[in-house]
Amino acid sequence: MTRVTTVGGGIAGLAAALFLARRGHTVTVLERDPYRPGADLDADFSAWRRPGVPQAVQPHGLLAPVRTVLRAQAPDVYEAMLRRGARERNEMEWFAEPVPARPGDEDLVTVQARRIVLEAALHDAAHREPNVDVRLGEPAEGLLVERGGAVPRVTGVRTAAGRYDADLVLDAGGRRSPVPGWLAEAGCRDVAVENHRIGIAYFSRWYRLPPDGPRDPGRVKAGSVAAFAVGGVFPSDNGIFAVLLTVSTADPTRGALMDPEVFDRAARTFPAVEAWLALGPEPVSGVLAMGGLDNRWTALADAEGPVVTGLVGVGDATTHTNPTLGQGVSLALWAAQWVAGNAGTAADDPASFADAYHRWAGRRLRPWFDVQVATDRANAARLKNLGREPDRTPTGGAGGAADREGGRESAREKAALSACSWEDPVVMRARARVRHLVETADRAYGTEEVRARLAVWLADHPDFTPGTDGPGRDEWESAVRVVRRPGVRPGSSTSPAGTPPP
Repeated sequence: MTRVTTVGGGIAGLAAALFLARRGHTVTVLERDPYRPGADLDADFSAWRRPGVPQAVQPHGLLAPVRTVLRAQAPDVYEAMLRRGARERNEMEWFAEPVPARPGDEDLVTVQARRIVLEAALHDAAHREPNVDVRLGEPAEGLLVERGGAVPRVTGVRTAAGRYDADLVLDAGGRRSPVPGWLAEAGCRDVAVENHRIGIAYFSRWYRLPPDGPRDPGRVKAGSVAAFAVGGVFPSDNGIFAVLLTVSTADPTRGALMDPEVFDRAARTFPAVEAWLALGPEPVSGVLAMGGLDNRWTALADAEGPVVTGLVGVGDATTHTNPTLGQGVSLALWAAQWVAGNAGTAADDPASFADAYHRWAGRRLRPWFDVQVATDRANAARLKNLGREPDRTPTGGAGGAADREGGRESAREKAALSACSWEDPVVMRARARVRHLVETADRAYGTEEVRARLAVWLADHPDFTPGTDGPGRDEWESAVRVVRRPGVRPGSSTSPAGTPPP
């Protein structure tokens, strides 16, 4: 049995604690936030003040690993999510006629739910688990570090209430984790940090569908693309969906999107969004903005090996990624699963455990981090163009399958892959396997079968050229022009969770 203390009680910290406890280990979770979500999802979603977790109120598309890991490690948590209103959508259901199934198709499932649905289910399970002690409102204040060996070893955590000795400490403190600073204070070698700033801003708004109306508009794509912006829809739980507008931080019109009327007007210029708003939903939030983002890889190891033993990071504390591709929760649960499956060796051989974890993270997590960096770099450059030059991005949403493709194909072929996927199940399957982190783009799109299908599609569409299905710049600027209303300040109607425009 391994004694574990977790710094942070978000998704990564609670999931790791739960997975560990069910393998016989004892876990103490130290979380500075005293709030515990309950049965009222709407109240928790809007009333929970979380300045350190701005993404909590933004839309989430929970990819296949969320479902597969939870069903393997904590099936009761996944069942609780479904009972709370989460929905499953298999990518292959896009086609009007059933597609002949292949092994693995059953796992190409997006879980449609607000983040609060997963968090509430994890909290309930962790608080019920005998081997987990969740200490809300008790933040970690430092590490206990032994320096007798070649590499310092973390042996516990300090709080204002006392000390928690541990065989293994997990840094689940998120993207603002204090742990690297504590290690520096303890005299450890520098933590290896790689940071990529992102020039993208997000604006979202939540809506509830009428109870007696359709739950969706039918076979409509999840997003539409303009040369300078992306409009996407995130169906979620209990008849609620979000609209997300993505623009460059250099776009001078972005501030106007904080006005709810302007936001709705701009959102309707995207066909995919208009199809949902035409269902007559009721807005249930103001406009929620998020910016100032980056992709950051934090490794507690360098070329010489681990800088410390007895401590590893999970979730955003290790790999913090911009949510364009929706990878964050999946990567966090993968890490929690690995730690739980290998924690039995952490006490007896902490150096080998730390080294094995960092090597695993480099193989399993790092490739998807690199994909995110490359995708964001391309998207940021495209959006910053503000539609001044012809756009060559395929329709279907920024961060889609073609955006993850390597550099071997021409821009036309990349765009054709995206367009072809909506018509050809073989190409759609490849796209879904990339989206759900099953295979990298090189492998998924590089098969003879996919290449042959693409060649046939291009032969059938000899005049195909890359294009967009969103608004032109003039239409956009007309939509975002603020109409001054007596006594109303534009941007004043935001929810409590809203932030100033990035």
